[in-house]
Amino acid sequence: MRSLRLALACGAFTTSCLMAALVPSVAHAADPQAPMYSDRDVSDAYIYLLGRLLVLRQQQLDFQQGMRWNQLVHRKPGAVDWPNPNLDVAYSEAWVALDERSCTLVSVPKISERYYTVQFLNGWGETLANINERTFAKQPSGDFAVCLKGASVTLPKGVQRVDLPTRTARVLSRVELGADPQQAERLQQQFSMRPSGSPQLPEVPEVPLFRLQQLPGVEAFDVAEMALEEPDLNPSMEALQARVHALAKLASDPAQRTRLDAVIRKQAFTALAKAAPTLGPGTVLNGWVRPAVSGAYGSDYLTRTLVSLGGIWANTQQEVNYFRGAVDDHGEVLDGSRSYSLTFPRDQLPSGFARYFWSITATDAKTFKVLPNALGRFQLNNQSALRYNADGSLTLYFGPQPPAGVAEANWLPTLAGQNFRLMFRYYGAKGAVAGGHYFPPALARL
Repeated sequence: MRSLRLALACGAFTTSCLMAALVPSVAHAADPQAPMYSDRDVSDAYIYLLGRLLVLRQQQLDFQQGMRWNQLVHRKPGAVDWPNPNLDVAYSEAWVALDERSCTLVSVPKISERYYTVQFLNGWGETLANINERTFAKQPSGDFAVCLKGASVTLPKGVQRVDLPTRTARVLSRVELGADPQQAERLQQQFSMRPSGSPQLPEVPEVPLFRLQQLPGVEAFDVAEMALEEPDLNPSMEALQARVHALAKLASDPAQRTRLDAVIRKQAFTALAKAAPTLGPGTVLNGWVRPAVSGAYGSDYLTRTLVSLGGIWANTQQEVNYFRGAVDDHGEVLDGSRSYSLTFPRDQLPSGFARYFWSITATDAKTFKVLPNALGRFQLNNQSALRYNADGSLTLYFGPQPPAGVAEANWLPTLAGQNFRLMFRYYGAKGAVAGGHYFPPALARL
């Protein structure tokens, strides 16, 4: 039986990536003038830097695909290309650029009885703000001015100001599809964005466009100086950033470069794989992992990097709570060739823990993309035509074929011969989920 640790680690990294990490250790260069950093120092600095490079990578891809500063792009449901997207919402995306003389004006339509938010994140994947009826209860719709903190800008009357501590930000608006996806798309089209003046537009930084299943080695430090120009707003990061700067200089020496690359591939890759089962300091129960934090990470840069690697642009736990499942009740990896059931007792139905909606999505364990199937069914949620058991409980099924005698609406298809994992989301969590005490039941292998 494969252990829980190995099972979930393989969900975060491909076998080839882990094998590449297991190279022989290289001794320190003999230069007595060079500062000496332990393997652990190098590993920690690399993991910290990788979190920033993952955001830079996505930014570069976004602009290559046509995004422009301060222009909101409305995506069709499901038409976003990053790991673990939420298929329950219509996404709109943008990158905003701010300066002392110009804000970005965001118009939000009036929306009732449907989840929505406009999320702003910095270059480290940290949530800076959300615009919705929870954060702006008195006036949740209308015009908002997103400004650089301290900017002296005259705004039109009635515009609500939202100050950000950074000159650039990633924007994601989400509108719940709900029972009427066409209405959700109509509402999505009513979100708009434009600069109030003529902001100085920054250049999009260029970084090596590595694959998520083949992470960079020492070449990550070649762009470290540029990457660290983005301020990290979290506390106690100064010493770690100083170490990244120092290692970036050492990487220019051939002997040190060889050693750094070997340490990254042996220790840093292994450290990431070992941290994957619990998403850093997260908690595992019933085979489900709940991250300790999401969207706003404080000093927990390890979780921040792991989340950006497996599902970039996570929001805060005030907005959504995530659970990741990758093993069954025997502790074995979820196998698309097998069938599984997930039963919620009557007094613990998912709808009882979400003010807005809940959903379960199945994704490829290596690429984190949804599993293709003939039905075009990629999730189960509160809008599915689910059939409840006679005692009021709810059983969901996962496998290559629906088990005999069960309602097809309760079944999510998987791919035979392909490992998968599940992502469970509670939007507007309440009760034990919001309190951090609840975990979904274990997946029973049929």
